[in-house]
Amino acid sequence: MKNCYIKWTTITLIVLLFSNLSLSAQTARTAWFEEARYGMFIHWGLYSAAEGVWKGERLRYGNNYAEWIRYRNRISKEEYGELAKRFVWDKIKPEDWVVAAKNAGMKYIIMTSKHHDGVAIWDTQIGDYSLSKLSGSKRDIIKELADACRKHGLKLGFYYSHWIDWEHPYAWDHNQELTGHVTDAQFDQYWQEKAIPQLRELLTNYGDIAVMWFDMWIPYQQTIFKKEQLEQAATLIRELQPNCLINSRLGLPRDSKYVDFETLQDNQFGSRFTEHPWETPGTIAHSWGYNGQEREWKSTGQLFESLVSNVALNGAFTLNIGPRADGSIPYESLSRLQDVGAWLKQYGEAIYGNTGLQNLRNQYDWGKLTRKRNENMVYLHVFNWPLDRVLRLTGISSPPAKIELLVNHQTQNLSFKQHGPLLHIQLPENQPDHFVSVLRITYQAIDLDSDVVAESTFGGFALVGTNARENKKLTHAHYDGRRPAHIKTKETEINWDIYLSEAGKYTVDLSAHNPHDEDIHLHVSLEGQQLDGTVKPTGKVVGEPNEKNYIDEFVNQRLGEISVDRPGKYNVKFHSTNSKELWVNRIWIQKK
Repeated sequence: MKNCYIKWTTITLIVLLFSNLSLSAQTARTAWFEEARYGMFIHWGLYSAAEGVWKGERLRYGNNYAEWIRYRNRISKEEYGELAKRFVWDKIKPEDWVVAAKNAGMKYIIMTSKHHDGVAIWDTQIGDYSLSKLSGSKRDIIKELADACRKHGLKLGFYYSHWIDWEHPYAWDHNQELTGHVTDAQFDQYWQEKAIPQLRELLTNYGDIAVMWFDMWIPYQQTIFKKEQLEQAATLIRELQPNCLINSRLGLPRDSKYVDFETLQDNQFGSRFTEHPWETPGTIAHSWGYNGQEREWKSTGQLFESLVSNVALNGAFTLNIGPRADGSIPYESLSRLQDVGAWLKQYGEAIYGNTGLQNLRNQYDWGKLTRKRNENMVYLHVFNWPLDRVLRLTGISSPPAKIELLVNHQTQNLSFKQHGPLLHIQLPENQPDHFVSVLRITYQAIDLDSDVVAESTFGGFALVGTNARENKKLTHAHYDGRRPAHIKTKETEINWDIYLSEAGKYTVDLSAHNPHDEDIHLHVSLEGQQLDGTVKPTGKVVGEPNEKNYIDEFVNQRLGEISVDRPGKYNVKFHSTNSKELWVNRIWIQKK
């Protein structure tokens, strides 16, 4: 038994050693990606020449993605191929895309080498369905792009549609749900005769490749793929490009040894701090490919919100452009890229190499918070400049060594007062940046108080479901476009921690909905003081007139006042005495 124990201990140690080595290799591969934080996606192919219209008809179907026009508008392979004749080759300059990305402050480019239409953008030797062969051009756009990326110091990755391919008879096509599935053997024929050889070309002919970006947004078990096929692709990448990152849309589990970073759904942004590397692929407009009928452009402010919010949660943002068939970038895209790029030239230190504070769950109504990785430096990204010129930061109990406002590549020292985990920073009259102003706080060490509720810009505290102490008995209902977020509670105690910076009287308000036909009684207590209240049946409120659009009404009421004789941290308790649910939207506590 002793020898057996030694043997198994040795095996366990070996397994752990190789596991740690694998994790270490992955960490080394992803280091640049976690430093970069911001990159460009480029969707450009035959669909760019269709411009979202086919024979006078706009895109069919609700998602309205221009790059799906062949499938949505049921275009034949032959007619679709004719779009190659619309490309204006003497104007197409991939280096312009790279320069635009660099000027925008982006650090990498993901280029669609083959989208779902099955058309290779490079001069592939696998089959004849490539942009160069269909157009009669001898140019290899991928090679030109790779050369330009090396020239300008940007990393290059390739998008490759490995699952869907409308050109190959045995690749996946969603319509096969109606017309009959291809067999496993047929799909493997597509995989071995087209996909794997084309991946080999991309990984062999264009120098260092930073990312292979795949696009299967559901687990492989729900598709025709076999695990062995996906691992075949991953093994090929590791063999030919050991430092190349693989995203989770390959289809393997996120924690697979082959997956280097998680890709969220299209335009899905982070909602919580996540330790492993991740990104959001997002669009400037609606479509990914060029659409001449596009009317859904996101504002520059929205793009800043997306970028800063993701970095604050340890994520990246890969922002897409869709050039036209003459290579030009639409002005709406270019102007937004330039705005973000100008901002990053001044404030890039608050984005590149930044993450968030993992245990700090507070959501600030003035903006977002990032932290320089492995340093005691915190950046406050202020979207909403407070009217009273006091910026309220909650959750860091250690004292700042210095607080600076970044202004035109210079700094301005700011005065502040600290009250436990609350920090009040005095701001100047005018915000220095039209989009997002940035403060830099330097600490000797960062000590978090992650349980305390954030102080509002209005000087009060909103006690809601997301900042309550963890309680598995609570049922949280998120905002659904009609009802506000709320906690469904009955005979259950809810607790919050708040820090009151001054002695004195504080008012306590409750916003709640009573869905029943009888009164519900409750009490709120703090430091031995108790306020009792009653919520009568609240009924409905009209959402829109003449539509029978009726919404559950949440009524605000004053419960009373509480007094505190000293500054400090206090626990607030809420308890409903009825056996029926009360829908609690918030408790609001503010100095009188």
